[in-house]
Amino acid sequence: MSSSWTTEIEAVVPAPRLFKAAILDWHNLAPKIASDKIVSAAPVEGDGNVGSIRQFNFASGLPFSFVKERLDFLDVEKCEAKSTLVEGGGLGVHVESASTHIKVEPKAGGSVVKVTGTYKPLPGVDVAGEAEKAKAAFNGVIKGCEAYLVANPDAYN
Repeated sequence: MSSSWTTEIEAVVPAPRLFKAAILDWHNLAPKIASDKIVSAAPVEGDGNVGSIRQFNFASGLPFSFVKERLDFLDVEKCEAKSTLVEGGGLGVHVESASTHIKVEPKAGGSVVKVTGTYKPLPGVDVAGEAEKAKAAFNGVIKGCEAYLVANPDAYN
């Protein structure tokens, strides 16, 4: 049986800038602003459009060493994307499948990021608490990007 979680994160930067930094270019920005967690990242397949796969390599001490995600849906104008975990990150160990749907919407004075994660645990695997960890991780990504964009007002315009 699949389960899901949702979270909303407010930011003080416009939706298009935040979407470009946190979603479209995260593989380049993450190792710069979150090097304690993401040591490297790169496209593995594709040109950044639907069907493309990117890999994120994590620092030692984290629950898993890497994840590969495939971009399943992208609407840059609406600041919306969907991706699926295709390798790593507990796939085949804790979960049978996992995906995320991210939409960055304009809001007075900035934007709000709406994230829905959907996952199917493997039979007999207890994933209690994993949703809260995932929400915290997304919050860290968005807040890290927000701080970077505030400090670098010319970036991702």
